[in-house]
Amino acid sequence: MLLGSRWYDCAVRFRRGASLDTGQISDRRGTGVGGLNPGVLLGGGGGGVVGVILLVVLLLGGFGGGGGSGGGFGLGDGGGDNEDLAQKCQTGADANQSRDCRIVAVVNSVQEYWSGAIDGYRPATTVFFDGQVSTGCGVASSAVGPFYCPVDSQVYIDLGFYDELEQRFGARGGPFAEAYVIAHEYGHHVQNLLGASSRVAAGSQGRMSASVRLELQADCYAGVWASHALETRLISALTNDDIADGLDAAAAVGDDRIQEAATGEVDPHTWTHGSARQRQKWFTTGYRTGNPDRCDTFAADAL
Repeated sequence: MLLGSRWYDCAVRFRRGASLDTGQISDRRGTGVGGLNPGVLLGGGGGGVVGVILLVVLLLGGFGGGGGSGGGFGLGDGGGDNEDLAQKCQTGADANQSRDCRIVAVVNSVQEYWSGAIDGYRPATTVFFDGQVSTGCGVASSAVGPFYCPVDSQVYIDLGFYDELEQRFGARGGPFAEAYVIAHEYGHHVQNLLGASSRVAAGSQGRMSASVRLELQADCYAGVWASHALETRLISALTNDDIADGLDAAAAVGDDRIQEAATGEVDPHTWTHGSARQRQKWFTTGYRTGNPDRCDTFAADAL
């Protein structure tokens, strides 16, 4: 798929000499807490790249997570042991070799863009965890997928989700598919800062619901970042194949795809994140225009 004129002869790559900031990451892997709070995905104002149907599928499939050791972290605690991450992930060359470092670089790039795009941008920490994690929105397990918590303004991700995205939901994956997920969650952070999140009530569902509009706007914001990714001095190459990988990932987590795989039926009245087509459409809108103002899904008559 060709989008615009951005064509390069190699996959997404990071500038070898670029410095990575692991201070934007809190690595809490290995410090699990028991329990699961589905409200992390159900509550208005935040959310994850996948919908509540995915949560149900994972729980039924035995991915709810068991109890872990350790006491977890309290509200707003940015705790985590980043020593290993800081030693391993120092430059763009490291990002080209390691998934952990690649995600650090993507987080840095996304925040570099948004810090210059909107006034008063406040950085958000990305929390790496496995098993379970305590957040300002409650205790959550890996089963909820990546998500943003508006209470503590942090992004949470178990990096094992990327394997699930490919193996369980059929996405072809790739570095930019991973980047799309992170950029979507930071889209929620931008919404929180700008007040869009307050427009969504808990339990909002349906093809044209406020919940779907919020999620599609986050997809659009992810596309906007992608349009400017090369300007952030961290990414040196981004191909049309990379963008196609991102679009493929967006489609894989469409409500219709997840529902059909789980139940064999599609019910638009219960959608919370939008269809595969909608998610691709709004990511593409953001990517082609590079303009956050074109992401006003709340004013759109057609999604």
